[in-house]
Amino acid sequence: MTTTYHFEQGPIRPPNEARSLLLRLTRNCPWNRCLFCPVYKKRKFSLRPIDDIKQDIRTVRGILDDITVRSTALGHAGAVTDAVISDIYNDPATSDVYRSVAAWRYFGTGACFLQDADNLVMKTEDLVAVLQYLRETLPLIQRVTTYARSRTIVRKSDAALTRFHQAGLDRIHIGLESGCDAVLKRVQKGVSAEQHIQAGLKVKAAGMQLSEYIMPGLGGQDMWRDHARETARVLNAINPHFIRLRSLRVPDRAPLSDLVKKGEFIPQTDDMLAEELHLLITSLEGITSMVASDHIMNLFETLGGRLPDDKAAMLNVIETYQQLSDHDRLIYRIGRRGGTYRSPEDLKADSATYHKIKNLVTEITLKEGPSGLDPFIAQMADRYI
Repeated sequence: MTTTYHFEQGPIRPPNEARSLLLRLTRNCPWNRCLFCPVYKKRKFSLRPIDDIKQDIRTVRGILDDITVRSTALGHAGAVTDAVISDIYNDPATSDVYRSVAAWRYFGTGACFLQDADNLVMKTEDLVAVLQYLRETLPLIQRVTTYARSRTIVRKSDAALTRFHQAGLDRIHIGLESGCDAVLKRVQKGVSAEQHIQAGLKVKAAGMQLSEYIMPGLGGQDMWRDHARETARVLNAINPHFIRLRSLRVPDRAPLSDLVKKGEFIPQTDDMLAEELHLLITSLEGITSMVASDHIMNLFETLGGRLPDDKAAMLNVIETYQQLSDHDRLIYRIGRRGGTYRSPEDLKADSATYHKIKNLVTEITLKEGPSGLDPFIAQMADRYI
């Protein structure tokens, strides 16, 4: 009979950490005031006891050992093969976290993401102790990453950040969102553009990789130009290892939705967003960052590459969309928000899908009128929040 294993995991992780081992160091967000964010609201932030975190790490170790025994018994010499993973997932006695560890072994990424929103608020000695214990107990781990806020990072000494890296922290994800102070203030981000720059440079100086998340659309229709240009200015000053796009969506549970309903914040349309992205990419100069559009909410999944070499190709993705007819842009938007299309080039690749979406447009228009199309597209996009 399988032993029941449990350890604590938080609600979110970056898209590129989908195949990482997830371990929770803190609960929720110590700031938790950003108007665009629907996560953690009405939840109190807390530091988890160090002993509890270490117990979770030991639990993961126990699960890994148990998986090895299971694999050996099935005749696979400890390897996590298709047959082993199928046996685990079909066993009702295995918990969700057991299966998550098994999936981590199966994919073999060696990556571990530490949750929740800002683990650098922990005391330096405590975080160092956790990182060291993690590396000692789980030698399969090859990369450790975490979220952190710029405001927290600038308060940490350079020596502390270096110690984190030496103890095993390889990469920090920062929600930069915008480099425009007016936008940051309106959405209550609680940080300035200058603090973003300071934090990014401190992370790099400590030897860690830096992943900056930016939010196209966050400037709304009134500040989109300043949002794009100032965000590019901040990124140019930092030159992060990664620039990750995560376009704004405003679900009802996000506080920003109240401003939308009052007419105080008018979201960008997809066509406007394409123009904003074009300005942003055009304004990125003198840096060598890897740009990734690795979120389903983004209008263009294939908008990515290494700067400066792939800049023209990235702009071409946007321009290809902009050069489409009004009707084909509508077809693409529905296909993209439905998860079918990744790039405007996909319109030419599958005529059957194109005609299915075309018929859907006709059906919605006949039933709801032309005004029913945008709410339909928004509803599809909001499923992924």
